[in-house]
Amino acid sequence: MNIETSSAGFRAKYKDLMLEHTFERPLIHYGRGIATYHMSHGNFRIEDELFCKYPAKRFSVNENVVLFDETIKMSLTEKDGKLHVRFEPLRNDFNRLWFRLPASENEFVYGCGEQYSHFNLRGRKLPIWVSEQGVGRNKKDLITLFVDWAYDAGGDWYTTYYPQPVFVSSKGYFCIVNGSSYMEFDFRKPDVFEVCVWQMPIEIILYRSDDWSGLFGKLSELLGTQPVLPEWVLDGAILGIQGGTKTMLEKIEKMSKNGLKIAGVWIQDWEGKRVTSFGKQLMWNWVYSEELYPNLSKTIEDLHSQRIRVLGYINPFLALEGSLYREASEKNYLVKRSNGQEYHIVVTTFPAAIVDVTKPEAFEWLKGIIKSNMIGIGLSGWMADYGEYLPTDAVLSSGEPAETFHNRFPVEWARLNYEAVKESERSDLVFFMRSGYLNSSRFTPLYWHGDQLVNWSVDDGIASVIPAKLSLSMCAVSQIHSDIGGYTTLAKNVPEMIRTVRTKELFMRWTELSVFEPVMRTHEGNWPDENWQFDSDEETIKHFVEMTDLHVKLKNYFLACLKEYQQKGLPLFRPLFLHYPHEERCWTEQYEFLFGRDILVAPVLKPNVDRWQVYLPQDEWIHYWSGKLLRGGVHEVEAPIGRPPFFIRAGSEMKW
Repeated sequence: MNIETSSAGFRAKYKDLMLEHTFERPLIHYGRGIATYHMSHGNFRIEDELFCKYPAKRFSVNENVVLFDETIKMSLTEKDGKLHVRFEPLRNDFNRLWFRLPASENEFVYGCGEQYSHFNLRGRKLPIWVSEQGVGRNKKDLITLFVDWAYDAGGDWYTTYYPQPVFVSSKGYFCIVNGSSYMEFDFRKPDVFEVCVWQMPIEIILYRSDDWSGLFGKLSELLGTQPVLPEWVLDGAILGIQGGTKTMLEKIEKMSKNGLKIAGVWIQDWEGKRVTSFGKQLMWNWVYSEELYPNLSKTIEDLHSQRIRVLGYINPFLALEGSLYREASEKNYLVKRSNGQEYHIVVTTFPAAIVDVTKPEAFEWLKGIIKSNMIGIGLSGWMADYGEYLPTDAVLSSGEPAETFHNRFPVEWARLNYEAVKESERSDLVFFMRSGYLNSSRFTPLYWHGDQLVNWSVDDGIASVIPAKLSLSMCAVSQIHSDIGGYTTLAKNVPEMIRTVRTKELFMRWTELSVFEPVMRTHEGNWPDENWQFDSDEETIKHFVEMTDLHVKLKNYFLACLKEYQQKGLPLFRPLFLHYPHEERCWTEQYEFLFGRDILVAPVLKPNVDRWQVYLPQDEWIHYWSGKLLRGGVHEVEAPIGRPPFFIRAGSEMKW
C-alpha cells in the first residue's frame, strides 16, 4: 500500500477509493465515553456520556503504518484484493473511534443487516445493535406510541434482530467493520460516510470490484454462506399448529383431504404452553409435554412414514418453573448479575433465566438437550428463537464484558444449534433463527423475518419483509422466509383503536408472497383464536392449496438458485440493480425483487385492490398469468387474489 504524504496531510489509494487525511478534514477522530443501556423487553435506549473527542491531526508515516498524535496506530494492508485497515490505541484511555470514507451525492448505500423500513440507507444514520425489532417501529404510528407508552417496546425504523456492520455502496465496494461493540453508521453527509465504533482495536475491510457477481462472491466468502437447506422443505407447506396431538392430526387430515402438499408441521408448543396477558405462549422447559403430545416420538415416526416432517421450538431461556432450570441453576450454567445472583429477564410477561453460552460446560449441556430431547425423538427441525436479550450489565463466565458480547450472543446461539445438527450426522435437519450478527450466516441454514404485525404497515407489516429480504441479501444472507400472515396480534388488553388482528385478505396476500420464499410456513400468531388461519374457510383452504402447488412447481428453479448462492454467493432475492445497473429506478426500488435471475416478483402490499402497478427493467418479460409479453417500464396488471404479479424473463432457460 503506497501512502503519499505532503505538508498538508496524506493520501492512500486503494483501487479507485481514496483515503485522505488533512488537518482541516481528518480521516479519524478518537475519544472516550461511557455508555448507559436501558433494556425493556429486548428493546434498548442507549446513551453515551462522551468525555472527549479529538480530531487526529499530527501524523507520521512508516511504510504502511500511520501514527496519529502518537496515540492511534493505523495499519493498511492489501491482501487477496482486499484492503485491511486496523486501528490500535497506544493508550488505554480511548475507547471511541470515528472513521471516514469518501462519498458522493449520487451514491446509494445498502446493507447494515436486516432493515425493514428502508433498503437504500443514503441520507440516514443508524445504530448497529442486536435488539427486538419493536412493535410498530414508527414513532408517528399510533400502535408504536401505545406500545411505547405501555411497555417501552415500540421500536423505531432502524431497530432490528439482525444488524450487521457491513454496507455495500453503489460505487461497487463493500465495507465490513470487524467488531462487536455498539456502532453507528452515518450516511447523511453528501461527501463523506462516517462509522463510529465504541471499541478499539478494530479492523475495517474494504473490497472494490466492477463485477457485482464477484463482489457478492467475496462478501459471502468473508461473512459465510449459509449451510445447505434440505430439499424436503421445498416439497410443500410447513403448517404451524398448536394444541396437542389430536388437533395436529385433525388439521393434517383436513388439509390432506383438500389436496395440500404438506412438507411438515411445526408444533412450537411441543414442550407445553402457558397463557398470559400477551396471549398463548410457551413453557420454556425443553422436554416434550406428555399432556399435549403423549408418546410424541411415535407420532413423529408415523408422520414421517407419510413424508411429513415434524419441527419444534427452542430458545436460550429457561422457565423458572421447569426441571431444566433447576438443573442449570444447580450446575451454575446461568448468566449472573454483578452481585452473583442469577439474572432473570422479563421477556414478555414472565421472568426467565438465560443459559451462559460463554461457559463451555453450559454450551455443551444445552447442545446436548437439543440432541437428546429434540433430535433424539425424531424432530426434523426447530425454530431457534431469541438471542437479543443479553443485558449489558450481566456477568459472563468467560469474563468478557457483556457490553461487547451482546452482539455476539446470537452468533454463539447459532453455533450451538449448528454443532448439534453436525454432531447428529443427520443431513435432513433444519433450524431457523431471527437474530444474528457478523458470522451468523455461516452457522444458520434458514432465517425468518421475526414477529411482524398482522397488518399492511410498511414499517412492521407485510410490506416490511421486502426491504428486509433485500438488505439481508446485501449481507450474504439468502435463505430467508417469513411467518405467513405475520405474528404480533393486538387483540386483547388493548384499546379498540389499537386492536390488530389478521384478516382473510392479509393471510391470502402473504401466502402469495411466501410462494417465492424457500420455505412456506404458517404461524397462528400470539392470539390464534382471533386470527384468520389457513383452514378458516373453504376459500382460504383452496387458495392455500393452489399457492402451495405453485411453490412446489418452482422447486427445480429454487434448487438452481440456491446452488448459485452456495457456489457463487449470488442471493436468492436480488435487487433490480444487480442485473440492471444502468437504470436509476432499479437502485431505489424496494418493494419488488428479482427471484434469481429470471423471475421478477411484485407482491400486492395493500388491501382492497385487484390491479397492481409494477416497474419492469428494460428487458422482455412474460406475465405469468396472462402470458402477455411486456417490455421495460411501468405497467398496471390484473392482480386479483390468487394471481400474484410475477414475470418471467423472456428467453429464460429456467426449468419447472
